[in-house]
Amino acid sequence: MSSELPVLRWGIIATGLISSWFVKDLALSRPDAKAKHIIQAIGSSSSEKGKAFAEKHLPGLQPTIYPSYEEVYNDANVDIVYIGTPHAFHKQNCLDAIRAGKHVLCEKSFTLNAKDAKEVFNAANTKNVFVMEAMWTRFRPLTLALRKMIHEDKAIGDVRRVLCDFGLHQDIAALGPESRLKNPALGAGSLLDIGIYSLTWGLLTLDAGTGTTAQNPKILAAQSLESGVDLASTMILLYPNGAQGILTSATYAKSPKPFCRIEGSKGVITVEGPAASMPTSFTVEPKEGEVQTHDFSAPGMGFYYEADAVALNITASKTEDDIMPWAETTRVLELLDEVRNQGGVKFPHEN
Repeated sequence: MSSELPVLRWGIIATGLISSWFVKDLALSRPDAKAKHIIQAIGSSSSEKGKAFAEKHLPGLQPTIYPSYEEVYNDANVDIVYIGTPHAFHKQNCLDAIRAGKHVLCEKSFTLNAKDAKEVFNAANTKNVFVMEAMWTRFRPLTLALRKMIHEDKAIGDVRRVLCDFGLHQDIAALGPESRLKNPALGAGSLLDIGIYSLTWGLLTLDAGTGTTAQNPKILAAQSLESGVDLASTMILLYPNGAQGILTSATYAKSPKPFCRIEGSKGVITVEGPAASMPTSFTVEPKEGEVQTHDFSAPGMGFYYEADAVALNITASKTEDDIMPWAETTRVLELLDEVRNQGGVKFPHEN
């Protein structure tokens, strides 16, 4: 068996903030790396933008810069395409990359709705390529350890209630009409941008299952809208055993560092971090016994955990990941669809 790390050559689509975080993390030198990641190509709306992106975020590296996405899809030296465009473009970007025979890692939310996601997965199945939603939070060692502690070790007994909030002060009113945070045609609103994380924490902590093995909770939702965009969303999940998830997102103010509280029959767990997307520690407070804090600080931001998982999956000739399988992406989007159905948000292409 070879001890060499698998090598994955990435083509990066779009040069916004999320793409900058992703490539900087992939370029980090890590002793525990499970794969070698090469930023092979960058696609942008212009060569100048692509070159400036590479110089700023990948100093000393020389990826191929393309003034279009299509050239990235057609580059024979690119194994996988990372899609960091606004939500509304994800479906078409995925379909174009898949058509070119490329593997895909696409930012969340994977598409605007479950129907579009199913279309992408059907295309991937036909082409036999690996596709995954880039829900990076699920791949963090903290998340995996927390899930084990809750569902296998029963550290706080039976989970009865979970509260999670992801709030950012985004000052939506001050943004221009074409901002991805303000334009409904781009999937704007707190729900798909940050509410998806609050929902994810509810699902991860209330249910040991994933995708086809998960339960289907009832959902009650309300949204505060302005010009068709949700400034705040609230979701209540109700499970058959009576457990509840109260999950919120808002653009009015930043959440405090303890963003999630998991209440069980034998104690409480509090999860902390700069944001619900980036947990760094959790504290277990049992009704009997010592309070314990588990710290999971790591270099960079932690996008490399999902990237390593992708590389190992592709090396194993898998088209789906066990942590974020296609059925789980679809299930999350179906829940988000229902939140919007109850809350009143409809995207232009759905009319």
